[in-house]
Amino acid sequence: MRFLPVFLDLQAGPVLLIGSGDLAQAKLRVLAAAGAAVHWYVLSGAHDVSALEPAQAAKVVRASGDPLAADLDGVIAVFCAGAGETGVAMAARAKSLGLPVNVMDDLAHSTFIFPAIVDRGDVVVAVGTGGASPVVARRVRERIEAALPARIGELAGFIGRFRKSIHDRIPEFMLRRRFWEKVIDGKIGALVLSGRDGEAEAALNDIDDPSAFAGALSSGAAEGSVTLVGAGPGDPDLLTVKALRALQDADIVFHDDDVSTEILDRIRRDAARIAVSRRDQDVVDQQIVDAARSGRRVVRLKAGEAFGPGRGGKDIGALREAGVTYFIVPGVAAEAGEVRPFSRSAAARHARLAKTSIN
Repeated sequence: MRFLPVFLDLQAGPVLLIGSGDLAQAKLRVLAAAGAAVHWYVLSGAHDVSALEPAQAAKVVRASGDPLAADLDGVIAVFCAGAGETGVAMAARAKSLGLPVNVMDDLAHSTFIFPAIVDRGDVVVAVGTGGASPVVARRVRERIEAALPARIGELAGFIGRFRKSIHDRIPEFMLRRRFWEKVIDGKIGALVLSGRDGEAEAALNDIDDPSAFAGALSSGAAEGSVTLVGAGPGDPDLLTVKALRALQDADIVFHDDDVSTEILDRIRRDAARIAVSRRDQDVVDQQIVDAARSGRRVVRLKAGEAFGPGRGGKDIGALREAGVTYFIVPGVAAEAGEVRPFSRSAAARHARLAKTSIN
């Protein structure tokens, strides 16, 4: 990953747009949609803001003079589109001052690139290919557009309105995240997504004890658990939906040192990762138990099937002895990347194991 995706607050100060024609117009529409105050140096042609909403157009100022001599004090970023050699020269000046600069379709003179954008109000998804293929980024964006609920931005805004008041009532940090996960995945989230905000707010206000709603123990502390996940043959496309959910929900992941990097990339970014050796089974088991007892959601990630029917006995035994809640998510069999078939009786045994939980 060469380009780090970040979100720039374009309402924190003015931006410079240098260029003309359709390319500059396209860039202007994106900047205006973000609420930016744009100082636009039109190199040729008209200063046309007719495609913008009146409030957006009011924030676009046609700058006069030579952009290479422009006052850059307080400028947030510089954008060049349809600017030719002037754009290249402006990029050099911006770089010398440490200002972020984008020259359209010119990686060599840019310090950041424009992603394909999915805009749902408070929810914005950026898709980039490092400038290698904007068409691929656009195709990915199309799929995300189709998958995201139309009101997902309203759901984010709804949570934002209540976030502080709820957090003031939940002392445990881990429980705060679990509270919102339950809201998003449950009835309240569904009400917001269907446009029934009033009912959603009433349901949220009806929660007497947010910590208990989030699954706190009687002591008020977060309950820890362990999910035993088989990584399969190393292809991330073969991870099951349950495995992906476990990796995204985990607070800490203990993984074999030979689990593929592509699988590890599916772990939530701020989760702790600890590479372990199978030779230190007892030590690892104790670390996992201690982590779960501290209230964290733990994933033990092993290469291969690992926790399929009849497997994982030592890991399971240690968790049972410690009285830790655990779940099992088997991996895909390695043979040709296909799921290994097993008998109906074995499937039934596996289903019972996968639902096992010890409190």
